[in-house]
Amino acid sequence: MAEAMLAAGYETECEQVFLVARRNALDAAAQALGYERASIDDVVRMPWEALESEVATWIKAFRHVVSAALPGERDLAARVFASSDADLGRAIFADLAHCALLQLLNFTEAVAMTKRAAEKLFKVLDMYEAVRDAAPLVDAWFNVDPSSDSSESDDLKSELASVQARLGESAAAIFCDLESSIRADVGKQPVPGGAVHPLTRYLMNYLKVACEYKHTLEQVFREHHRPADDDEADTAAGDPFAAQLMEVMELLHGNLEAKSRLYKDQSLSNIFMMNNGRYMLQKIRGSAEINAVVGEAWSRKRSTDLRQYHKNYQRETWGRVLNLLRDDGVITVKGHVQKQVLKERFKQFNAAMDEIQRTQGAWVVSDEQLQSELRVSIAAVIVPAYRSFLGRFSQQFSAGRQTEKYIKLSGEDLEAIIEELFDGNAVSMPRRRT
Repeated sequence: MAEAMLAAGYETECEQVFLVARRNALDAAAQALGYERASIDDVVRMPWEALESEVATWIKAFRHVVSAALPGERDLAARVFASSDADLGRAIFADLAHCALLQLLNFTEAVAMTKRAAEKLFKVLDMYEAVRDAAPLVDAWFNVDPSSDSSESDDLKSELASVQARLGESAAAIFCDLESSIRADVGKQPVPGGAVHPLTRYLMNYLKVACEYKHTLEQVFREHHRPADDDEADTAAGDPFAAQLMEVMELLHGNLEAKSRLYKDQSLSNIFMMNNGRYMLQKIRGSAEINAVVGEAWSRKRSTDLRQYHKNYQRETWGRVLNLLRDDGVITVKGHVQKQVLKERFKQFNAAMDEIQRTQGAWVVSDEQLQSELRVSIAAVIVPAYRSFLGRFSQQFSAGRQTEKYIKLSGEDLEAIIEELFDGNAVSMPRRRT
């Protein structure tokens, strides 16, 4: 049919009919994969939940068209127009590919125009990768060496580069917006029990996924991130994506320190910082990608911070308790036990333990290793001191009601109380075991 039309002088009509037929075939192939064309207005107004699914479908359709459908169309055009000028089939295919890609790339333009939001980053990066990876395939359609020039592929690659730039700019801007979201999170209510803050969970999981796109984000930030004049020299020699991620991490740490000051109890403030610091470290060390970006120096610094929070907590809560178990020259004077002072010490100790059990039993340490470390360190300090105190002074009370009144806890009771701390369940102090 093509040969007959060309021989009769209907070259233009032949080209038009062929292009319409093959565009329809390409549309049908995309529709078979679930992709339906939508206007820019429709895309911009679409809720993200629906658009997210559309993006996934678009990526599948785009990759199929670029890697399979259009190479097939190139071969078909070469066969159909084999008897005519060799350049005709090549030119017709170039027009077909240009039309097909423009239709698909309009969708990415529309997505880039939607309102920026953190949850869109990874789909934008998926689209960026799909468009980026299409360039060498375009060269292959025309059997072009990537280092050479080809007018047939240049226009298509120019379109792809333009769309890739728009997507890259959008991705870089979305990631940089994390700074604003952290600064805006200034809640006035502390998290109950000193637990891991929702912002910490969200950001660390977000950054973990972001680092799975590490190489793509490095490319995006090299091409589209514009550092401020005062830090341009610092980032130029390094990796601007890593610098931006570290800025987010530092902002999060500062935000958590501010939130820790919402707690009236300094011990709980330290528990909060321990919980969040441990969570951040666990996420970093559990992901090779984010660990590679953050680096060991940062992790070591945060580990040092955690140890300091632990020491601060131990001093704030248990230092005062430990002082009650010391004979500081007031209980024993010139070899004689001051029984009234001793009674007061036991009363103060019992009250302190009851308060700790009621309050710190409701505090939350969800990381089992951290919970165990805290309990072991507490028990290692308090239990031997209490047993020694009991061994030295318990005989000062007569057996029966007087002993029960002042010595409410055995060493085993104290160990049991410590083992129930940080479970999120406040209970009252048990009666002494007999």
